[in-house]
Amino acid sequence: MKSFYDFNLESPQERLERNKLYPELASFHIALREELSEEEYQQFYKAEKEISQKRMPLNQTTQQQWITA
Repeated sequence: MKSFYDFNLESPQERLERNKLYPELASFHIALREELSEEEYQQFYKAEKEISQKRMPLNQTTQQQWITA
């Protein structure tokens, strides 16, 4: 599953999909964008995207294996 920050914002279809999957986060970003300057918002978005990408490997499921003795 894609994270909120993995969607292509240039694509209206992907933006709609992202907003359907993450409605509360989308609303938060809309409100945040209204409160911050464009530069501040872009810095925040970039930082959140980097954090999200660093955490993704931890969230990925791994194949389970039985260990025998």
